[in-house]
Amino acid sequence: MKLPGGIPIIRCAPISTGWEMIRKLYDQVMNSLVVKPPAEREAAEREEMLRLATAVLMVDVARADHVFDETELESVLKLLQTNFDLTSKQAAGLVEEAETVAEDLVSVQHFTRRLHENLEEDDKARIVELLWRVAYADGRLDRYENSLVLKISDLLYVNRARVMRLKHDAAQSG
Repeated sequence: MKLPGGIPIIRCAPISTGWEMIRKLYDQVMNSLVVKPPAEREAAEREEMLRLATAVLMVDVARADHVFDETELESVLKLLQTNFDLTSKQAAGLVEEAETVAEDLVSVQHFTRRLHENLEEDDKARIVELLWRVAYADGRLDRYENSLVLKISDLLYVNRARVMRLKHDAAQSG
């Protein structure tokens, strides 16, 4: 069909189709945004807190002998990567944050309390194992490292016999 003067009539989609397209676009954008439900968000925050607390304790043990050398740093990075399933970049960022916190650390109780309240016995023992591995990373166990790991294990309420087995295992593997 044509209008007078030979102008063709162009059929346009009804106006509601335009609004439908906008609505579809809006829905796509909203669906693409990942908003975690509160329970998932809390679980993620809890996991992040546990990672940081563990990393701070690891850095504190590594620095207990007043030397945080490359061997100990590599050990901490590797242990964090394998035990928390982190990329090397994520582990490095976590260690950097842990070092900043550890510099101003007066007591380990804040971190051990959080770990004790949120972990099962086997998980707490696993953290003690990690701490022993860090302490032995440079090939020797300093008395300050030994004392700090024992103090942390007591604050985590890990059985002393188990702590000593973990210490022995770390010494053998180190």
